[in-house]
Amino acid sequence: MPVISIPQDFNEEELYVDLLSIFGHSLFLKCEGFNFAGSIKLKAATEMVEAAERDGVLTPGSVLVESSSGNLGVALSMITASKDYRFLCVTDSRCNLSTRRLMEALGSQVHIIAEPDAKGGFLAGRINYVRALCASDDRYVCLNQYTNPDNWKAHYCKTAPAIARQFPRLDVLFVGAGTTGTLMGCARYFREWHRPVRIVAVDSVGSVTFGGAPGRRMIPGLGTSLRPPLLDESYVDEVIRVEEADTIRACHRLARSGFLFGGSTGTVVSGAMGWLAQHDACELTAVAIAPDLGERYLDTIYQTNWLQDLYGEDVLSSDELTAGSRSA
Repeated sequence: MPVISIPQDFNEEELYVDLLSIFGHSLFLKCEGFNFAGSIKLKAATEMVEAAERDGVLTPGSVLVESSSGNLGVALSMITASKDYRFLCVTDSRCNLSTRRLMEALGSQVHIIAEPDAKGGFLAGRINYVRALCASDDRYVCLNQYTNPDNWKAHYCKTAPAIARQFPRLDVLFVGAGTTGTLMGCARYFREWHRPVRIVAVDSVGSVTFGGAPGRRMIPGLGTSLRPPLLDESYVDEVIRVEEADTIRACHRLARSGFLFGGSTGTVVSGAMGWLAQHDACELTAVAIAPDLGERYLDTIYQTNWLQDLYGEDVLSSDELTAGSRSA
């Protein structure tokens, strides 16, 4: 067993769950939630902080500030606590209460944007607040996960090679799209690999990441109200959009088999299963990335009143997993 001195030194890379017995299609789910930050965002956070330190941008007197819907904020809270920095996370009212409390327990400050920006939604509101804060005081340092290339480089150097080692005959990889750091890092790596891998991006209905009209999105994690600057669609073979009701059904179906995953994972699994159902998948080796676990969603997607208020009483009445619209 490893012995560590700082929390970011531990991250389980080799755990996969085969979903064949649950959904009827073989899909190897790479579980990224087994670290002290609880999500895949630990990789990007570590890479961005260490790069900022090497470049002299982040110094002992700095106050780190970042916009996050939740998981990156937790990862940065953990890292800054271990390195004795101050950290302010700018999030919005959709952020899970348990996530906000976790950041505060780690010593971070949390600022909540209560109203969406008229043009860019909650994301624009968060980004505008961070920009104004940094312009007003040079102690504040923003890593800017939305434009920072170290975001995708973390997955180019770690996530994708780990998948390639485990599955040398990989055919298709399903990756959720948020900032698109994970998507771009993995897609770039497999574009250079020794055999072709189909990269399928999974997005939420109502997100504008790959075009289309913005819509209501209540589950934090995947999807954006502004096109991600990191995104290069030339690396993506296909895009699947998933309704939030299907995300919820996938999460609950996994939970009934003993696997409690978060909303981002439910979206990716729902999209992947819809894709596999429409393709001759028997001979394909398919992997999907599960960004997080489900404990932080106990008050939302696993809470009956929250579900019924937002999605109606019959949201869990069907196990049908429809992947929404699909476009190349």
